[in-house]
Amino acid sequence: MTTFHLAVELTPAGLHPAAWRLPAEDAARAFTARHWLDRAHAAERVGASIVFVDDSSAPPVERPGRFVGSLDAVGVAALLGPTTSGIGLAPVVPVTYREPFHVGKEIQTLDHVSLGRGAVQVAVATSAVEPRSGTEALRYDERVPRELPALWREADDTIEVLERLWDSWEDDAIILDAEGDRYIDRAKVHAIEFTGEFFSVHGASITPRSPQGRPVVVIRGDDPHELAVASRRADVIRVRTPEAAAAVRAVVPDTVTVLLDVDVLVAPTDRVAAERRAALDAFEPWSWDGVVVGGPVTVATELTALADLADGVTVRPVAGDAALLEGLLPLVAKHSTLRETLGLPRPTSRYAATR
Repeated sequence: MTTFHLAVELTPAGLHPAAWRLPAEDAARAFTARHWLDRAHAAERVGASIVFVDDSSAPPVERPGRFVGSLDAVGVAALLGPTTSGIGLAPVVPVTYREPFHVGKEIQTLDHVSLGRGAVQVAVATSAVEPRSGTEALRYDERVPRELPALWREADDTIEVLERLWDSWEDDAIILDAEGDRYIDRAKVHAIEFTGEFFSVHGASITPRSPQGRPVVVIRGDDPHELAVASRRADVIRVRTPEAAAAVRAVVPDTVTVLLDVDVLVAPTDRVAAERRAALDAFEPWSWDGVVVGGPVTVATELTALADLADGVTVRPVAGDAALLEGLLPLVAKHSTLRETLGLPRPTSRYAATR
């Protein structure tokens, strides 16, 4: 790929659990629309191709002095749709305890309200080996948490259903024939009729085909179970390490965008960045392995050095917002849909192809 993509993960305060305690932060705004709008607009100004909004159904880890609480990622992304103009919007959706029909409708709606910039990062619940899994499962009336292979088999089925639902209306299904008293051509709306290991879904979506045809699907590729699904299903694969990026690139086609997560603490100067790191450590010690710390020039140098390892980076601010990233990377070309930004073709409905 010729374009090095910049993505930004939007957070309430930052990755550091004490980021909200820095004097420059206004923690009271973390659950306001203005907070998320400001951060998305900052990411758009720096030329980001896509922003991610994290989410989880797992119970939070509560400790004194830590930030606790989150908003619904799909709701935040939908808020950003009409108020941004060129950036992709990717909420993280844990699909384990969600009905695929409802997920499909939510993400189609996001694609409509953003005029073709919708995406979804498919995630799963905590697996049975993790301490919080039992509590999370009980929240959804499931007494025995599932093992990781089962979680990802279900996610694979979910993505199959999502794509079928997104294809169920052909592009020209809406005909607006007032004289003939027909809003849609029923022959161009198709029942998907899916039966799998975990659920059955019948009928068509109730949402017309979205501007991109299918919203962009993002999956992590660090774990073998994730990668097995991502290599078949994903348009974008996120990884946490350069080693994972190399492993993913070796097994997926060039049409798939591989994004490497990079945790960043950026400040106006290297000295100010070091002072902020010290202030955060004074609140709570934290592992800084792999974190890029510095002023704009230092951080830009570190990020651009990664161009040979992946198709882009996902900047995850340790503290502060994306406004401080301005000028780090040249602006990427803006297009009318996220698929065009990522160099992906607009898919044809599978049902139109066989009708």
